[in-house]
Amino acid sequence: MDSELRLEKIHSVTEITGEIKATLEAEYQSIWVEGEISNYLHHTSGHRYFTLKDAGAQIKAVIWRFSAQGLQFEPKDGLKVRVFGDITLYEKGGYYQIRVTRILPVGKGSLEEQFQRLKERLAQEGLFSEEHKQPIPAYPNAIGIISSPTGAAIRDIINICRRRAPAVRLILRPARVQGDGAAQDIAKAIEEFNRWGEADVLIVGRGGGSLEDLWAFNEEIVARAIYQSQIPIISAVGHEIDFSIADFVADLRAATPSAAAELATYDAQAAFAFIGDSRTRLARALTRNVEKYRQLVDRLIHARVLSSPATLLERPSQRLDDSISRMKNIAELLLLKNRGALTLLEHKLGALSPDNVLKRGYAVVQRREGLAVVKLAAELSSGDRIDIKFADGSKPATIE
Repeated sequence: MDSELRLEKIHSVTEITGEIKATLEAEYQSIWVEGEISNYLHHTSGHRYFTLKDAGAQIKAVIWRFSAQGLQFEPKDGLKVRVFGDITLYEKGGYYQIRVTRILPVGKGSLEEQFQRLKERLAQEGLFSEEHKQPIPAYPNAIGIISSPTGAAIRDIINICRRRAPAVRLILRPARVQGDGAAQDIAKAIEEFNRWGEADVLIVGRGGGSLEDLWAFNEEIVARAIYQSQIPIISAVGHEIDFSIADFVADLRAATPSAAAELATYDAQAAFAFIGDSRTRLARALTRNVEKYRQLVDRLIHARVLSSPATLLERPSQRLDDSISRMKNIAELLLLKNRGALTLLEHKLGALSPDNVLKRGYAVVQRREGLAVVKLAAELSSGDRIDIKFADGSKPATIE
């Protein structure tokens, strides 16, 4: 066995990798490759790394900084492109990649196209309407979390919630957030929380990733589950630059899972400080009111009206006496005025009285039959019987 090994050449990893590199790079030089960009990274060094893929396979790609200076556009995830370059082998990582020197956009990738089509259709159905969005409770008792139990996102959410509002209950429903079945699992988790009914608000999300990694949150089943939820939902998918269908349907979109935790909770320390300050201000206000009414009671106790209630009647009594005096004076004036008028009338009547006329020497002649007054001498004939009325009485007479 040892002799057979001594007869065959033993390659080191470096040697075999070098041979593969030489063969690969010699065979695939200056080629065009078409595919969809994913996992795009613009490194601080200026280099750009991404994966080029289609339905059947994927290949890593790199644009070195000196080649990137001629770019006419900035690549991004989901963009379908044609790249020109050489196939190289990266010995340290043991994988091959295409070193890109030219890149041309072909159109939006299939995932991006699916995203736009679904977004437009759901928007037309009203799933994104502001009227349907529910307010996020200011002081929740329980927060439901739908996310991966092992990712950095859940750790950030828990840490921030515990720091801000340690009394709030956190209920994690572990869910798949990537890959096959993830969308169905997220939708099911939302339905379970709604059936349970004890969570005041839900945080649904995960940390950052490529368009493919975040795709579960772009599925229609998740969008409809969020729309039908009776519990307000905060969507927290990826980083600030990432937008998903879930973000548009949710009642509130958070830029990151950490931001979602901030939005879902209240600052307990600030709340306690506010309560303490309010209690102090309330105590001061009560003290001022008590002192105010104590002074009022003191003034009432020492008021003259309470020590001598009869004083309440003094001024009204004086006003009544004054009124009576004025009424008497007015009545006397009226009486004198009317008495003078009456005397004048009496004198006028006296001057016209028949008795006074008779006293001045006049007489009244009346027929004895009927007592009719005779005004003219021609009215009497010889033999008429008359009565002559004087001031002191009457005398009968006969006309001759």
